Amino acid sequence: MAKAYERIADDLRRRVSAGELSPGDRLPAETTLVEEYAKSLPTIRQALGVLQAERLIEKLHGRGNFVRRPRTPVLRTNLRHQWEKGRARDAESDRARTGAAEHDSGLDQSDLVFRAAYREVAAEPEVAKALGVPVGTALVERVYRTRYRAEPAPFTLVRSYLVREMVAVNPDLLDEGKEPYPGGTQSQLFSIGIELDRMEEFVAARPPTVEEAEELAMPAGSAVLVVRKTAYDTDDRPVEHSVLILPGDRTEMLYTTRLDRW
Repeated sequence: MAKAYERIADDLRRRVSAGELSPGDRLPAETTLVEEYAKSLPTIRQALGVLQAERLIEKLHGRGNFVRRPRTPVLRTNLRHQWEKGRARDAESDRARTGAAEHDSGLDQSDLVFRAAYREVAAEPEVAKALGVPVGTALVERVYRTRYRAEPAPFTLVRSYLVREMVAVNPDLLDEGKEPYPGGTQSQLFSIGIELDRMEEFVAARPPTVEEAEELAMPAGSAVLVVRKTAYDTDDRPVEHSVLILPGDRTEMLYTTRLDRW
């Protein structure tokens, strides 16, 4: 026999399937559901927890429970790095037509909202090690957010680091007002004569922090993927390091590895 919270979850699920509750609609308040189903608050919350685990609804801090809108999926493939390198020598007008976010999401440039913020920071131990510089070295920290215009949350949280002394020869690379830079980081580095040889990416999964879950509008129980990416130039010098926080509920990663033939 179904338990009380399972019957409540089934009924709410039916209401969504029948269109009585549409994506984006707020569910009745928990106190209202207590009265409607004549069950205790813990039972109601248990039922809602089932639907949250199914990604059917999401609880937004301070606002209540909502029928979840399907989010735009993003496919990140390691082939994107060669795609970005191939564009670095294209005309600026060609590079400006599309970027990595459009490449990964399949959306048009007009569909996206982009923002960037730059500041100078001193290298902390982890980033200093990745860039092969002393702790305290002056870096340019770039924070990027890109989201689909129809959705409230960005696709990913990005922090990127460049050695200030290395890139200062081109003032545009110190100016957030030049963003979005046509062609992205590889084109920025190419402007100062740097050609990339390889990318090293370390990927791990963990629960999101409260701040990450809120900014990414993630449903309860989801994990984030943390990508620590270091770019090396053709002299084997690390020239850029970035940390990406990817929402696990809508990010897929595809790695294609070409093998040498015998």
